[in-house]
Amino acid sequence: MEQKNETSTDFILLGLFPWFRHPYLLILIVLLIYTVAFAGNSILILLIWLDSHLHTPMYFLLSQLSLIDLAYISSTVPKMVTNYFTGKKNISYFACVTQLFFFLTLGLAECILLTLMAYDRYVAVCNPLRYTVLMNPKVCLQMAAAAWIGGVLAALVHTIYPMNFPICGSREINHYFCEMPAILRMSCIDISAYEMVKFVSTIVFLLVPFIFILTSYTLIFLTVLRMNSSKGRNKALATCSSHLTVVSLYFGQAIFIYMTPTSSHTPEQDQIGAVLGTIVTPMLNPLIYSLRNKEVVGALRKCMGRCYN
Repeated sequence: MEQKNETSTDFILLGLFPWFRHPYLLILIVLLIYTVAFAGNSILILLIWLDSHLHTPMYFLLSQLSLIDLAYISSTVPKMVTNYFTGKKNISYFACVTQLFFFLTLGLAECILLTLMAYDRYVAVCNPLRYTVLMNPKVCLQMAAAAWIGGVLAALVHTIYPMNFPICGSREINHYFCEMPAILRMSCIDISAYEMVKFVSTIVFLLVPFIFILTSYTLIFLTVLRMNSSKGRNKALATCSSHLTVVSLYFGQAIFIYMTPTSSHTPEQDQIGAVLGTIVTPMLNPLIYSLRNKEVVGALRKCMGRCYN
């Protein structure tokens, strides 16, 4: 359908799985997931802020992860749902650039933060006597700042560069938001140089952190195996397994999308990877950390008890 307010610089978002026969069912599912993700991450942030027992480096970093997930899912879903209910599909060039920038910033910041969270667990398990020194409040703030600043700087490069490529023919984006691979497919010039830049950046921001995380957890598990206390061993494994689950969800889809050439996977595969990364994972993260963490569950019960009293 032709959009009345469409201009020559507007893009057309075809939406989530445009070939699906029951789009309203998809929207309802997405709205449900968004509600759960918004509520879960908001509650987790609130609990960490209110409960003094959760004022530790691990939970401070976890609150930053929840904040990122909250912004991550909010950067794409509201626009997609609005387009569906209004019947409009166009998005302005400026809005597309803004969406791409925030999407990349949050994704890269999450990658850095997950790496720093692995370092936190490494210090806690392998160097417990130095934990309060190595992970003091100042260091935690510096870690959070590094994640956000690193995400912003890298996102600027990967927003300004591809968005200046000339576009030939249709400006239809076979996606539900402005994502880099979808934008690159519309370019009418050779993008092999940028593909190399993207590949190198992916190594720096995805592969190297992933190797660092695996190394950290290898050392953690070796230390855990040498523990004499079964209680300490179980506690260490419980906190580490939650983080490893989140790492697997995030890095799996990110490496698939960004470490392979754009031409090697279809728009449908890009959408599936994006849904897992930007919609499903932000919903699962707070559930993984809360349901498998006795301290968070205890803080929730305490908070609910105060509300009822």
